[in-house]
Amino acid sequence: MNVLTIGPYTLTSHVLLAPMAGVSDRPFRQLCKQFGAGLTVSEMVTSDYRLWSTRKSRLRLDHAGETKPRSVQIAGSDPAQMAQAAQMNVECGAEIIDINMGCPAKKVCNKSAGSALLKDERLVADIIKAVVSAVNVPVTLKIRTGWSVDNRNGTTIAKMAEDCGIQMLAVHGRTRACGFAGQAEYDTMADIKSRIRIPMIANGDIVSASDALTVLKKTGADGVMIGRAAQGQPWIFNQINHVLATGQEIAAPSTNEIKKLIVSHMISLYDFYGEFMGVRIARKHVNWYLKTLHLVTLRAFFNKLETPDQQISAIHDFFEGGDIKKEQAL
Repeated sequence: MNVLTIGPYTLTSHVLLAPMAGVSDRPFRQLCKQFGAGLTVSEMVTSDYRLWSTRKSRLRLDHAGETKPRSVQIAGSDPAQMAQAAQMNVECGAEIIDINMGCPAKKVCNKSAGSALLKDERLVADIIKAVVSAVNVPVTLKIRTGWSVDNRNGTTIAKMAEDCGIQMLAVHGRTRACGFAGQAEYDTMADIKSRIRIPMIANGDIVSASDALTVLKKTGADGVMIGRAAQGQPWIFNQINHVLATGQEIAAPSTNEIKKLIVSHMISLYDFYGEFMGVRIARKHVNWYLKTLHLVTLRAFFNKLETPDQQISAIHDFFEGGDIKKEQAL
């Protein structure tokens, strides 16, 4: 595959981490980078900078210690406000600005943001032009294939975005109306790719290294973006990188390696959020790890633990005390 670049930045991999609210925080982004993600995009940040004083927003704007390039996703529907948000994020350390026009969540679309914007092509153009002209860093865009099955205007949006200065496009292969139901539309993504010259990244229904190969072949995309499939298995980036480089698949890490990974991830969450919030956020991530390992019954016990020491001890007990083997034998 050709080298993947965004403006002045050459990515180390063709596999990117999708921005996910409540998931792709700084600890998770750093973890996915360690496993070979070529770019990790931040959680969505509102364009209403008046809300940035909240603890949640301050944490989302924290990029300390992250490797370049730092990509921050912004969401909103007012061109001037989006432009100002882009400028302020660059001042805070963002080196790539990503515009969210792909989120299907009702609370986002009800504010005429996210994928709701795809209904208004003129507003799409106005937002992109305002953001691109406001900053001196690359601007990327994430979209869906359209607003609904009867209005797949992704190709039109993609060409418009390229003309307005977008330097990379990520496409989730479903319409806004589809949400996450049904199968991704690889034919539509292939059509979008054939109409633009900028890099296009395919997103949707990629849950394994073999899926990534299939999607790249079907769409002609320049890379893939992994979202939910990275939850509980951040090593998927390494697996996809390996199959792209060699054509051969590799296994997941050993049980002992996963145990060490989970403990290290939890500690990074305690450090980042503080013990009270860190424990609660660790529950979510550990639940995903245990689901990946098919350890459903252990999740209920883990969710009752209240301190970092209890959580860390529980993971050691799970992995070293025979509980995993017992449950997997059921």
